[in-house]
Amino acid sequence: MDGNRGRELASKWLKTNDLLKNPAIAKHIPSTRLYSPSRLRQMVDQYGTVFIKPVRGTGGVGVAKIGKSGKGYSYAYRSGKRSSLPFGDLLRAVERIRGRKAYLIQQGIDLAEIEGRPVDYRVKYVKTENGWVFRAVVGRIARRGLFVTNICRGGKLVSGAEAIKRSLSPELAETKKKEMRELTKTATALLEQRFPGIRQLGYDYGIDRKGQIWLLEVNTRPH
Repeated sequence: MDGNRGRELASKWLKTNDLLKNPAIAKHIPSTRLYSPSRLRQMVDQYGTVFIKPVRGTGGVGVAKIGKSGKGYSYAYRSGKRSSLPFGDLLRAVERIRGRKAYLIQQGIDLAEIEGRPVDYRVKYVKTENGWVFRAVVGRIARRGLFVTNICRGGKLVSGAEAIKRSLSPELAETKKKEMRELTKTATALLEQRFPGIRQLGYDYGIDRKGQIWLLEVNTRPH
């Protein structure tokens, strides 16, 4: 382990479970469950849209979007899309994507968009000799036609303020940035207590069309 990077935790499930124990944080976390076929069907039927993603993974690799489509189901993976699938066909597609990896199912959030492209936010928080400091609050705009915003998948990087102004309104820029910072501080205090030695955290937030902030995941290897 690199002493400068600090402790690394690959499991999204471990981090999510611990954050859910704090009510102030839990209300910002989309419903998240370990993958099983029955849970997938239940959550798609309940929320309309869900995302499945590896318990261990970065860069948007292996993430698929699943939803209702007519009388059947749809999925989008990388740049491919299928719709109106019977549930059995959907499951076979998911198993090809998933392989033998452990996966999570997460409630889909109707993210605010810029020119029809979803936007999310990366808040980078680093521990220094003088304590924790913010290194960045940036917006990531998905490449046209894709739902993942990762820069390695063609996403565009803009300042957090610009992303909020363009996707919601200029009046909300400072308020929403402050909310993300406060949530980051609260979550970091909890994670540091639970996992001593962490030094770098990358928080991925989404803001829905109503202005609600959602904590999508936390990375200990932020890029």
